[in-house]
Amino acid sequence: MRIVIDTDTKRLTLEEAGGQRSEMDLYTPESFAALSRQWIRVGWAQRYSYGFTWLGRPVIQLPEDLVRTQEVIWRTRPDVIVETGVAHGGSLILYASLLELIGQGRVVGVDIDIRPHNRAAIDSHPLAQRIQLIQGSSTDPATVAQVIEAIPPGSRVMVLLDSNHTKEHVRAELEAYAPLVTPGCYLVATDGIMSDLHDVPGGHADWTWDHATAAAAEFASAQADFALEDPARPFQEGAIEQAVTYWPGGWLRRR
Repeated sequence: MRIVIDTDTKRLTLEEAGGQRSEMDLYTPESFAALSRQWIRVGWAQRYSYGFTWLGRPVIQLPEDLVRTQEVIWRTRPDVIVETGVAHGGSLILYASLLELIGQGRVVGVDIDIRPHNRAAIDSHPLAQRIQLIQGSSTDPATVAQVIEAIPPGSRVMVLLDSNHTKEHVRAELEAYAPLVTPGCYLVATDGIMSDLHDVPGGHADWTWDHATAAAAEFASAQADFALEDPARPFQEGAIEQAVTYWPGGWLRRR
């Protein structure tokens, strides 16, 4: 695709490889959607999301996804947030800080390989008392059993899947962790944006089908008690409805 931005005439033109051409006002939601898609693609190739921290720990997420998750946590008030994929621990710290503000709850982080320096940094963080780390494959029944044991009876539970993003692995995680999610809370399959990154530097051709969004769609079609549903926006005074996100089609709300 060729994109032409004319700031003098305030027009944006999209020219498809097949010869299709569309032109629109530059300052519209439609132009925003086209430009933000390319911004996401270029930003991913340049590791844009690797430039942020939360309370001292690297948090490798798109800022808009972090803000949207904060809105959901504040609204649904989970007692336990389970996240597969720990990395540097920044998102665990984020969730723990929100639960600290709410005055309740804990975070359970699962990873097949929690690096010693990351574990030490998380364990020494001021919010460490709200975080439990479990090392093991997120789909191993023994690991899932440890997660279940870490959840007090009657807890409201939210789960975010951010480990291995292949369709097969995410589908297995969805099956394993869906029973833990409380009605009204969310099960999130993150980073389905891979489906739109197959042709950028660092992308892979099989990402056209091998991604988290495909797993979430398949899961939702087979599970009547889960609905693919982007979180409602608690505040919206602008014209932009489309999210700028790495997690398209990844939010599953338990009915």
